[in-house]
Amino acid sequence: MVHFIETCHLTGVLIGFVTFLIIGLFHPMVIKGEYYFGVKCWWVFALFGIAGIAASVYFYGNTFVSVTCGIFAFSSFWGIRELFEQKKRVERGWFPKRKK
Repeated sequence: MVHFIETCHLTGVLIGFVTFLIIGLFHPMVIKGEYYFGVKCWWVFALFGIAGIAASVYFYGNTFVSVTCGIFAFSSFWGIRELFEQKKRVERGWFPKRKK
């Protein structure tokens, strides 16, 4: 399978698809995380980011896995910023606020 992907030069297309899936995964994670835990769950995203960077460095020999881990890491870091933005969106009434 890897040989087919490399032979047909599909690595970039596959990385683009995986990026699309990762971003699509983080969008609801940020919304649900802020809804259930508020912004105090930011450290979980930070741990995901650090783990993604470590995995990216560890798998340096495999371009696809390394790049995928890097995309996951920086999507996690972006998720931290989005948590705080989501809090503002909830305060504006754009998203529902959880009743305690």
